[in-house]
Amino acid sequence: MTATAQPAARRDATAPAHPPAGGHLSRVPQGFATLFAALGLLCALLLLLLVLARGEFYAVSRRGAVWRALAVLLAGLAVATLLGWGLVLLFPGTLPAGRHLAWAADRVCGGLVPGSAFGGRPPRQVTFLLGLFGALALLNAAATLFRSQRLEAALHGDEEAGIRALLAAYGHRDSLGYFATRRDKAVVFSPSGKAAVTYRVEAGVCLASGDPVGDPEAWPRAIDAWLDLARRHAWAPAVMGASEAGARACARAGLGALQLGDEAILHVPEFDLAGRRMRVTRQAVHRIRRTGAVCRIRRHAYLGEREMEQIVRKADAWRDTETERGFSMALDRLGDPADGDCLLVEALGEDGRLLALLSFVPWGRDGVSPDLMRRDRAAPNGVMEFMVAELCAAAPKPGVRRVSLNFAVFRSAFEEGARIGAGPVLRLWRRLLLLLSRWWPLEALYRSDAKYLPEWYPRLLCYGDTASLARIGLASVIAEGFVSVPSLRKLWRKGHPDSGRRPATTAGPPSAPVSGPAGGDGAGPAAPGRGSAGPGPCPVPHPRPAAGDGDVRAGGDVGEGVGRGGHAHGTGVGAGGNPPSSSPPGSSPASACTPCPTSGAA
Repeated sequence: MTATAQPAARRDATAPAHPPAGGHLSRVPQGFATLFAALGLLCALLLLLLVLARGEFYAVSRRGAVWRALAVLLAGLAVATLLGWGLVLLFPGTLPAGRHLAWAADRVCGGLVPGSAFGGRPPRQVTFLLGLFGALALLNAAATLFRSQRLEAALHGDEEAGIRALLAAYGHRDSLGYFATRRDKAVVFSPSGKAAVTYRVEAGVCLASGDPVGDPEAWPRAIDAWLDLARRHAWAPAVMGASEAGARACARAGLGALQLGDEAILHVPEFDLAGRRMRVTRQAVHRIRRTGAVCRIRRHAYLGEREMEQIVRKADAWRDTETERGFSMALDRLGDPADGDCLLVEALGEDGRLLALLSFVPWGRDGVSPDLMRRDRAAPNGVMEFMVAELCAAAPKPGVRRVSLNFAVFRSAFEEGARIGAGPVLRLWRRLLLLLSRWWPLEALYRSDAKYLPEWYPRLLCYGDTASLARIGLASVIAEGFVSVPSLRKLWRKGHPDSGRRPATTAGPPSAPVSGPAGGDGAGPAAPGRGSAGPGPCPVPHPRPAAGDGDVRAGGDVGEGVGRGGHAHGTGVGAGGNPPSSSPPGSSPASACTPCPTSGAA
């Protein structure tokens, strides 16, 4: 035995040295082991600290979050194991054939079994990928567990009726008030029910729009209730498009404020196409009039079902995006029976073909605010200016004295940055906005409003924490529809479109005083719905004018005012089921119809 062992020893001594089977990467210095042990101890201490301070983590988690996270973890580990099994089959290394699946499952779960028990191993790159798959599954489960609660964005029960009751009493204060009735928003009322804040949660941001609805004296309590809700669910609070009064109320509650842009408002008695500054708008209006185009103005309540369906189809066909955009200044439910008070303005060609349409929501009893603007791509340029001018000409008869136009984001930067003497920072900011206008209509919205010489009213962004401004910006573009977040629910809805429009609260504003969740104020009478029982609008008492004059037809409180050549289009105010805002106090007797035998006084 001694004679045979010595030559073997000599051969070992003269043989070339080879690195261990793991290569140079397997030679981990002993200092790293000490470092990893220290990191493990630190993590244990941090975990103990979190357990002791668990009372500070008061945010409400999603219902069933633990079971959902466990399901996500198990599904992720299963998918990772299958992927790892496929990799091990392709690159088995020295691993025996019957151990491929067991090795993949063990590595994905973090190496619960020592590697020597398998009798071999695949290449280190495969082992690294299997560990990475397991870590991704664990992180996805953790994100599911700690994801902030997202309440269903919908109005329930009598909430919409309560909001409409508040709008009937206080809707004249904010041009964005009617958009609080969007049904993809949730609502929180003040304890007295006299004010409410509507919101939607996007990207962990509790996003409200406009001012609170209701009595300004109850705004602070409604804002406090909304902030408490956001705090309980760890949402970042933000308000888009608040007026100066609403921003002051938010500031008193501890929120910051930044001017987001300006809202353009036309005061109808002061609107006039004459003058050098209105020359471009006046030329556009006259150009459309010379083509023989006419304008028709009606309330939604007095359109028939089939006619409204045609309007909706036209609006959908003329939309240049796949989905409807808008959150703070859009209803996203054209043709809903509950919106009978909304005003429809149509431009018709000489042959009767529909060229464009505008839909306005009520702003109190003497104002309207834009909801939807659509035009045929083949319509002549200037048709929108034509409709706005004709609306202002016909507005006094239905009692409209204020017309809100588009909201111009960063309006002051476009206007002040173009002036002589503007500073370098302001000029640079304007150039950046012009660059962004290639993708988003920032400058186009400003210029489309400025041509009417409106009065500008600031709109502000209110926020809770400066560090959350980036997240608030992301939530805003998601809510407005400029960025679409993919989800399984959206894919399902895309493949299974709704069979029809959800009527929800089709009765419109309540006909009797309605209390909010805590006893709000009363509401006005209900607006008529299409197909409802009862007498229709009265016929206009005077004879049909000659061609070229105002052609007033029976068809509603505003009627079908069709005119040519710059005449003010007649607008008959009907009796018998008129919307509450269609007969303002002090309206002209000539604009009312003779009372029907079955209806009350006009």
